Amino acid sequence: MIIVDTALARRQAEGNPIRVGMIGAGFQASGIGLQIMTATPGMRLCAVANRSIGAAVAIFDQVGLEPIRCGTSYELEAAIAAGRPAVTEDAVALARAAGLEAVIEVTGSVEFAAHAVLAALEHGKHVIQMNAELDGTIGPILKAKAEREGAIYTFADGDQPGVQMNLYRFVSGLGMTPVLCGNIKGLHDPYRNPATQEGFARRWGQKPAMVASFADGTKISFEQAIVANGTGMQVARRGMLGPDFSDGKPDAPLVPIEQAISAFEPYLDPAGPGLVDYVVGARPGPGVFVLGTLSHPRQRHYLELYKMGKGPYYCFYTPYHLCHFEVPASVARAVLFNDPVLTPQGGPRVGVIAMAKKTLSVGETIKEFGGFEAYGVAENMSIVRRDNLLPIGLAIGCRLIKSVTKDTPLTFDDVCIPAGRLVDRLYADQERMFA
Repeated sequence: MIIVDTALARRQAEGNPIRVGMIGAGFQASGIGLQIMTATPGMRLCAVANRSIGAAVAIFDQVGLEPIRCGTSYELEAAIAAGRPAVTEDAVALARAAGLEAVIEVTGSVEFAAHAVLAALEHGKHVIQMNAELDGTIGPILKAKAEREGAIYTFADGDQPGVQMNLYRFVSGLGMTPVLCGNIKGLHDPYRNPATQEGFARRWGQKPAMVASFADGTKISFEQAIVANGTGMQVARRGMLGPDFSDGKPDAPLVPIEQAISAFEPYLDPAGPGLVDYVVGARPGPGVFVLGTLSHPRQRHYLELYKMGKGPYYCFYTPYHLCHFEVPASVARAVLFNDPVLTPQGGPRVGVIAMAKKTLSVGETIKEFGGFEAYGVAENMSIVRRDNLLPIGLAIGCRLIKSVTKDTPLTFDDVCIPAGRLVDRLYADQERMFA
């Protein structure tokens, strides 16, 4: 951050702020826009694209700006060149627009976002991703396309995957071997749905299905999958270990995260690829943690002196994740230093498969993440491929052609996939490249 803020201050002093476009205008996007416009010198939010243009206008309205509504690429590029804030319904036009150095994608969709992200990368723009669902489905192929164009494709800091990766790099920089990257959750119930989460969603101005995707484990599965793909780690078993220290009681006292090490220790292997996982009922939440180890006895002596314990595994944690507050720094890292926060190493190591949330009948359609039909769990890609399992990122919009019992993984043979989707073509390209 010290290097980033100095570099941004230089761009501000030169009158040459980083020019950013954003796709999406929901809850997180609103916060990101506010952070750029009020707290990030050296960066300018030039344009916002959203299918409902009123929400895009509202982002600029937070700071009293009245954007130009642009219906064509020409109008959009003219507004950017003139330094006038702009909004459009055309995400692909924004992704291609001349004058933008980076695009922040924060829609939570898959098919819609795939078109926009691909367009941005093909036009040489850096893409900063807040969409774990897209990244966890086709991130590796998007990274490969970014490299061909000399662009950065990265997940953002502030959300838990990016915070984990920062901590992973810190632990590695100490000369330690990270053996587990973990997420701290307050709740996990795979049967939560938009109806059960409606009250919570209304209180915070969020969508019930999105909130349900956090509760049912789909979101954390995507988050840990992209951490695995960025580090080369795997999962210990389908769905991860996920020790629950609350015993299912929401008011149970939280245990210190250091005490969670014992639940993971039998599965840790310093010589292996490492694991991604999560814990429920620990503090500090909603933070993240990394377990690391080292073998040199003198260094372990120092760590004991510094109150890190006797080892062999040491717990490092960040007690918070600040989501939209830290996204602008991710943009600056990409544009100014070619430094991705979190990006796939190569092919996917972990995928997120669709599990039946209830018994599904022929003819039913899987409508949305966090919906009534399916939840997502993390699984190693070797198993996904071997068993022909259906990624939940591809399952949305699919119609059942076979009945599937509750808590059973769906396969490609169980569904009819809508024709002509870009995400399916990219997933197939990804498999041809990396399988």
